[in-house]
Amino acid sequence: MSEKLIVVENLKKWFPVRMGFFKTLLTRKTLFVRAVDGVSFNIKKGEIFGLAGESGSGKTTTGKVLIKLLEPTDGKIFFEGKDITFLKEKMVKPLRRKMQIIFQDPYESLNPFMTVRDILQEPLTINNIIGDEAEERIYKALEDVKLTPPEEFLLRYPHELSGGQRQRVAFARAMVLDPQFVVADEPVSMLDVSIRAEILNLIVELRDERNVAFLYITHDLALARHICDRIAVMYLGKIVEMGDVEQVILNSMHPYTEALISAVPVPDPTSKRIEVQVKGEIPSPINPPSGCRFHTRCPAFIGEVCKVKEPVLVEVEKGHFVACHKYG
Repeated sequence: MSEKLIVVENLKKWFPVRMGFFKTLLTRKTLFVRAVDGVSFNIKKGEIFGLAGESGSGKTTTGKVLIKLLEPTDGKIFFEGKDITFLKEKMVKPLRRKMQIIFQDPYESLNPFMTVRDILQEPLTINNIIGDEAEERIYKALEDVKLTPPEEFLLRYPHELSGGQRQRVAFARAMVLDPQFVVADEPVSMLDVSIRAEILNLIVELRDERNVAFLYITHDLALARHICDRIAVMYLGKIVEMGDVEQVILNSMHPYTEALISAVPVPDPTSKRIEVQVKGEIPSPINPPSGCRFHTRCPAFIGEVCKVKEPVLVEVEKGHFVACHKYG
């Protein structure tokens, strides 16, 4: 797992803000939503890399940019050592076989007018895989996601499946092309708690069996610790802490990471915990705070330097990076 599959350098994705006619006449300056604003990381072959943070921190946008569903504004993306940042459309299609995504909502991501067979057949047909090979791949994909026997599910429609079964079909659709990299965008957040463990274990099994790399997007650090090898914590388009998942969870150094961890419920009423108080709402990504973007809510605010100077990721211990002026 030492070879890097994906390398991201200073990646940015800004969305222009649409304004009314009169406001456009009065304001010459174009405003942007800075969804992803300069993130750098790498994902190794066969690794489950977590991306955590509040809603609006830029996690999902990062995942969509990596697999070319969105075009980046700036930065670099390397896949298997090749620059794929601004590929032409005809060059993107072959890449689709190697990069897939599993969406958050299994009730919206599957076409209700298609059977399970049709859903799994579609990506194969697009990539000119037909006949016996396609049939073999469909059966193998269903077996891999534990929808057995496959014959029982092939002719069912999505409304005839439970939530967990739907998400397993979504996993099968992503894996039927035998990809090397999969973005899993909060794949268990819409499922019952009793089913979540099965889906998480499925991710680990697919990684172990097929050596697939995953970008696991989540807001739940407890789940991230369960399956991720490394993790990056995002806040307002920036990575504030990154490292081995045990390092980040058990020895968190950024105040924002500490706040996220303190918010995780512990099923022990006698447990004594130190709560990290974070006040206010996440600022607007259209006009983010100057300096450290977390300084408006930070319980460890140390002065003017936090308002003026933007912290950079510093390696505070081997493989553990933090963007905070306490360590800069």
